[in-house]
Amino acid sequence: MTMLSLAAVLAEGARRYPDKIAVVDGPLRTTYRDLWAQARAYAAGLQDLGVGPDDTVAVLIPNVTDFPRVYFGALAAGARVVPVHLLLTPDEMAYVLRDSGASVLVAHSSQLTTAGAAAQLAGVRLVSVGPLPAELPGAPQRLEDAAAAVAPLPTYVSREAEDVAIVFYTSGTTGEPKGALLTHLNLVLNAAVNVFDCNDIRSDDVVLGCLPLFHTYGQTVGMNGTFRAGGTLVLLARFSGEAAVDLMVREGVTVFHGVPTMYIALLEAAAKADKLPELRICSSGGASLPVAVLERFSDTFHATIFEGYGLSETSPTATTNQPAFGTRAGTIGHPIWGVEVEIARAEVDERIELLPVGELGEIVIRGHNVFAGYLNRPEETALAVVDGWFRSGDLGTKDADGFITIVDRKKDLIIRGGFNVYPREVEEALARHPAVVQVAVIGVPDDVHGEEICAVVVPDPGGVTAEELIEWSKERLGRHKYPRQVRFAESLPMGPSFKVLKRELRRTIGGQ
Repeated sequence: MTMLSLAAVLAEGARRYPDKIAVVDGPLRTTYRDLWAQARAYAAGLQDLGVGPDDTVAVLIPNVTDFPRVYFGALAAGARVVPVHLLLTPDEMAYVLRDSGASVLVAHSSQLTTAGAAAQLAGVRLVSVGPLPAELPGAPQRLEDAAAAVAPLPTYVSREAEDVAIVFYTSGTTGEPKGALLTHLNLVLNAAVNVFDCNDIRSDDVVLGCLPLFHTYGQTVGMNGTFRAGGTLVLLARFSGEAAVDLMVREGVTVFHGVPTMYIALLEAAAKADKLPELRICSSGGASLPVAVLERFSDTFHATIFEGYGLSETSPTATTNQPAFGTRAGTIGHPIWGVEVEIARAEVDERIELLPVGELGEIVIRGHNVFAGYLNRPEETALAVVDGWFRSGDLGTKDADGFITIVDRKKDLIIRGGFNVYPREVEEALARHPAVVQVAVIGVPDDVHGEEICAVVVPDPGGVTAEELIEWSKERLGRHKYPRQVRFAESLPMGPSFKVLKRELRRTIGGQ
């Protein structure tokens, strides 16, 4: 029996770097020693409220210091944590609470309206953290009060390495969200491999925590990775390009983790900024980063973006561009240490047939980062993990040098007149037009061709016409690939992890 707890990430940080600032949250600066002491106090408070090992604690908290306090407090009590994203409706939140079997929802005081409605619908106990408004009728019990009434835990409750630590709810394209079960081993290793093998994060690094902490990328790579290395995490609760640039300059941020939409926002903000941060390491994930954005960012900020790839089910990081192997723009790099990533025949479901170098197929993943399955969904788990490999649902290739390139999601593939068209290739071409700020390409129903290619564009204020963009595409793409339709939008619909919601575009524009 191997014992391991994700709580050790903060506990060991406190042992090694007790007086170092772990978290910056506005004017509030918290050392590792204090953060771990506060987490152990919260753990004792949760135990006093009846939370024990294998109970499930749902957490609804924005990017403020209370997130790591409650997260590591629940883990220290031996509980599973279900991070709940802030943009859910009460009904959607209640579904997560019921499906996960949560015994308590710990909500930040800023989220109590939605949290209260969701907890009532699900029949789950609600506990608050953070300053409560002066007049709040029927206010829930405060975790701070429960913690103050008992002695803090002396250390964390031991867990087995293969016990479930975190349940991430994945926003599936169809049906209800599924709870992906991540173990202590999955998450401890992913945090360590990210900082020590992939990115060379150091204890003197200052990391911007602007990705949502309830999301796997912001949580494992951002928060847990920073704490594992003994760095300082600077929290930003509401992201904008200008706010991020100002904060990074003020706090001396050296590491930025973001998604493509954030990099686009930083480039827009840089044009108006007096001073830019001196960034040492940048990572991108969550969606494909247009090569044009990568190049512009490198020229503007004088920093390399290491693009990577992962999913909730893979803890999340599976591959990334790494200094050890060199970087190649437009690729997602190499598998991380201890993980295998290959290309399998996509049309064969019941077994894994690996394909030779250069062939297009489904990206499959095997290693210490692969999850323990979907909560209470054995059939869906069996479809996702075949012959020990996790099927990603993404199509890609692997070249002779081992670099992996994502071509597109299987579900986003457009079939126009019998020809396969991969939206990412069309997006890359359009992203190079100087008047295109952001673009997403979808298939819309067409009586003649089955599907037609439609580009949804957020244009530069200077303006551009649909005809100009179609002509631009014709010069750069094959006849079956260029978009016949261009729609303009002020913004693209975003999910909680700042991914463009193509299913929402297809629904509103394609009538699907």
